[in-house]
Amino acid sequence: MSTLAPAELVERIWERDPSVWTGRDEPHWLGWLDEPARMRERAHELLEFAARLEAETEEIVLMGMGGSSLAPEVMRRTFQAPRFHVLDTTHPTAIRRLEESIDVGRTLCVAASKSGTTLETRSHADYFRKKGGRFAVITDPGSPLAELSQDVFYGEPTIGGRYSALSVFGLLPAALMGIDIVRLLDRAEEMREACRLSEGNPGLDLGLQLAEQQFLEVDDDFGLWIEQLVAESTGKEGKGIIPVREGGEAADVRLPDPYELGQEFFRWEFATAVAGSILGINPFDQPNVQAAKDKTEAVLSSRGSGSDPGTGPEGSLEELLAEAGPGRYVAIQAFIDPARESELEPLQRRARETGAAVSVGLGPRYLHSTGQLHKGGPDFGLFVQVVDGFGEELPIPGRKFGFRKLIAAQAAGDFEALSERGRRIVRVSLEDL
Repeated sequence: MSTLAPAELVERIWERDPSVWTGRDEPHWLGWLDEPARMRERAHELLEFAARLEAETEEIVLMGMGGSSLAPEVMRRTFQAPRFHVLDTTHPTAIRRLEESIDVGRTLCVAASKSGTTLETRSHADYFRKKGGRFAVITDPGSPLAELSQDVFYGEPTIGGRYSALSVFGLLPAALMGIDIVRLLDRAEEMREACRLSEGNPGLDLGLQLAEQQFLEVDDDFGLWIEQLVAESTGKEGKGIIPVREGGEAADVRLPDPYELGQEFFRWEFATAVAGSILGINPFDQPNVQAAKDKTEAVLSSRGSGSDPGTGPEGSLEELLAEAGPGRYVAIQAFIDPARESELEPLQRRARETGAAVSVGLGPRYLHSTGQLHKGGPDFGLFVQVVDGFGEELPIPGRKFGFRKLIAAQAAGDFEALSERGRRIVRVSLEDL
């Protein structure tokens, strides 16, 4: 744990001193500290592209997961951008519904992935390319995703996904929503300067508060982004701040105006880096994220083009909830059509009545958000995986499996990954709640 005085901690973060955290590769992942200024220089490039596309497209679909989708989703909700859609589910019913709601020929599809190999995003892109969608790409240099389009926007390699809200991964989608990204960056730059102060530093003050919290209560708007930033950054080595929907200390979010998102993105990034120092962990890695991905791949490989992975009921919900209570949290992990999320309320109510904190995540989205915390964080979570019928199979071009089999494999894979770590987990059907 860091024992630095607050003023020295701030100074050494800006000096990119890795000993603030674990002394390893942290400086390689601090590009977000300077990104508002870099993006000011690129703003015209993004705005010109958005203006050129405005007359040619009716709808925009962003295909991304985790750090590539959550900041755009927050901006979509905050600025109320009805023509902008975020696709971060593999549920066949949801994908069909989106396809039926748009004219694919007059839709710009934006495939966003730093690595360019994200399975969900590649599957979405392959599906909509075959349907005739026009594409733009946001990715890092050297990524295979760049092959999909002539319109490629490269990100900064020294920024991890969850710190990329104020990079091209957040700002190109913002420009396509019609947001004044220069104004957004002006607000971010003001916060960046404030986060250099030794006293009255908003990011430092928030970080010191975060480090003292076990459960952080977030909403389902800006909180979607906070969940990933805080959970994936701090949830490791048996430590972690646990974002929940109910049962924690309310997150300090200041959004009197939508453009304050620029300030809040940077303030929370800086605060999380501070909290990571105090907790004595590296807030920029994610050592347990790959586990569920590997399990998914193994399930898909073992099944080939045969039957779906098994996602029937497992364990007793009643027995699991009997273990819940104050000081624990119940994580509801729902591999369901996102349009049915409200049907989880009876389960949330039952979990809340135990006195435990309650978190809710939609799969596979949460695998790229809170999944790291579930496996690497404190071991007092109780996990309830919820599945629905998944709908009819929807083929993925060039794959031996379709979206139905993919989401089933993701559910089965994460169930196995948690079980192997000794986490207490059951599976129930949405229809049985």
